[in-house]
Amino acid sequence: MKSESRGLTWFSHISLFLFAAFCLIPFVLLISASLTDQNAIVAQGYSFIPHKFSTDAYDYLINRGSDIARAYGVTIFVTVFGTVAGLALTTLLAYPLSRKETPHRFLIMFIVFFTMLFHGGLIPSYLVYTQLFEIKNTIWALIIPGLLTNGFYVMMMRTFFQTTVPPALIESAHLDGASEYRTLWSVVLPLSTPVLATVGLFTCIMYWNDWQNGMIYITNPDYFSVQNLLNRIMQDIQYINSNMAGNAGEALSQMPTDSVKMAIAVIGVLPILVAYPFFQKYFIKGIMIGAVKG
Repeated sequence: MKSESRGLTWFSHISLFLFAAFCLIPFVLLISASLTDQNAIVAQGYSFIPHKFSTDAYDYLINRGSDIARAYGVTIFVTVFGTVAGLALTTLLAYPLSRKETPHRFLIMFIVFFTMLFHGGLIPSYLVYTQLFEIKNTIWALIIPGLLTNGFYVMMMRTFFQTTVPPALIESAHLDGASEYRTLWSVVLPLSTPVLATVGLFTCIMYWNDWQNGMIYITNPDYFSVQNLLNRIMQDIQYINSNMAGNAGEALSQMPTDSVKMAIAVIGVLPILVAYPFFQKYFIKGIMIGAVKG
């Protein structure tokens, strides 16, 4: 029996190791391609080891260092502020929905669930944000459209509060004279680290990777996020290449088109890869609790 259990353990470890390796392969290829000479990519294709090492792609991006630095500043502010604000609003909506004493909570839950199924569409959203809120070409255009846009987070956090936080603790806090806000801050939130970290990580990734709001509501380069700026750089390269035959010279023909695309992807994804390990244990625990008790 022990040998069977040990064999199953080894099989599980090897399977998970291979699965993790397969997940890492695209990132290794991505980094390798970003450090490969453009002519080598054209002649020999992509490889895990650069055929001809070159930093031309990163040199090209460094030449736009001031733009990238400003875009990183915009993205970091939007990601941090948007994540904190979105997490706060999600919590303040999910906690009352988890309490049976909340009046009309089933109606509110239906409205939240309804937003998961139907959306007003791009044109009504554009009119609301540009004419009613007047946030076009402002930093808020990258933050406000992303607040509370996913009702699933509200439902997941509500379920966590209902199934994980003992009602006796809340009643005890009320008997001691704590208000609802004090109960939420001192009793509920300290017990809800897994779900807060999970929702916070999802929200953070959403804001970091968001390019659509910038494309729709931002035309001022001062408010370009990293994703919008890198997308604009890629469009500029594609435009130059499309007109290369008739107008551009040999210097433009040497532009590291493919390697720049890979370098752009590396710059965009690297901060998330660095931050993820710090949230991993909370992320896994939050997902497991939601799956088992939801």
